[in-house]
Formats: sequence, C-alpha cells, structure tokens
Amino acid sequence: MASGIRAEVKIDDPSDCVVTQAAGEAGGRVQSVSKSTNPDAPERVTEEFMLEAEDEPDEFEADADLSRVFSYGSSSVYRFERELGRGCPCECIERFDCPVTEVRSRGTALFLTFHAPDMEGLQSIIGALKTRYDTLDVQRLLQSQQDHSERNLVFVDRSTLTDRQLEVLETAHRMGYFEHPKGANAGEVADELGITGTTFSEHLAAAQTKLLEAILEYGD
Repeated sequence: MASGIRAEVKIDDPSDCVVTQAAGEAGGRVQSVSKSTNPDAPERVTEEFMLEAEDEPDEFEADADLSRVFSYGSSSVYRFERELGRGCPCECIERFDCPVTEVRSRGTALFLTFHAPDMEGLQSIIGALKTRYDTLDVQRLLQSQQDHSERNLVFVDRSTLTDRQLEVLETAHRMGYFEHPKGANAGEVADELGITGTTFSEHLAAAQTKLLEAILEYGD
C-alpha cells in the first residue's frame, strides 16, 4: 500500500526566492509557477509565474531579471533565468528526489506542496528546510488513502512550547497525570516541579492550547 505523505509548507520572506520578492514588491500574489531547463545549458533554469497585482515588480533585489511575456487584466506572466543549484526553497526539497508540485505566494509568504515517500522522508525534508528557513511553518499533512480511509497527519512543532511548558507536560506524563485513573494529581505534579498548583495549571493549559491548535483544523 502507498505510504506517501502530501505536505504543504509555508516560508515567510525567503530571501533567496525571486517569486516572493516579486510578489512582495508588487503587493500581489503568485500562482502557476513552472520551470524548464535547456539541454544546451543545463546549468541554467528558466522559470515563469503568474502575478496578480496592481503594480509591476520592476525594481527589487534579486539575482535575476524579470521580463513580462504575457498580460491580461490584473494578471501578468513573468519569466526569468537563474543558475541551477542556487539553493532556493524548491531546490532544497528537490534534493530529496521530491518534485515540488505546487508553488504559490501571497505577499512575501511562499507556499510549497510536495509528496514525501514516507514519514522518515518527510522529517528529512522538514529538517533541511528548518535549517535554512527559521520561518518555516507546516500548514498541512495528508497521508495516502489506505483501505479507502483517509488519515490526517499533523506536524507538531515543539519549539512553540516554552521550556517550562514542555517540562510541565513531560513531568505530568511521566507521573501518570493523564492516565485514568490518575497516577498523580495536580498537586503532586506541582510539588515535583517545585511550583504552585495554580502555576502548574496555567502552564499546562497554555501548552495544551498550543497542541490543540496544531492538531485541530478550523475553517477559514
């Protein structure tokens, strides 16, 4: 059975991405990104994208020159060339033999969709992206259909928890606070941590809220 995972990630203001620079300067959004290589110049990549914006992105800092190749209404198609291997977000993912299937941007936020072969492969890609982009946010994970059922996977970023919140969760779990019947009550866990029961409840509530926000999905 297939065990692949469809992932959508968001990177705020990647400095090495021409697409988000153009969208940010023009105050618009980008979709329909495509690229190709020339067999006679395999070290160069040509990219095109559709930009919907009122202003034209004619001045911005980038190692590429934009040329408008088509226009209709408030949308225009731009083309540029760049060197292969410059280390942009798409190439970071493609190094793991995972093509980026969808690229779009809204302002300076870049959204990328790709299919990882399994959870281990996904973790490798996310780890590589996090090393380069500290603004990385995993938006959505979806596992392949198995036995005609769908399972939603959620990537929980532990860095959203403070050190104290993580310590409270770990201690409460170790002492059996979440078990039924409880292995320890709130007062016993608080004593173990050297804090008051009220402080324990506050840290626990804050940590649980962050975890639930990551796990539960709400409509826009």
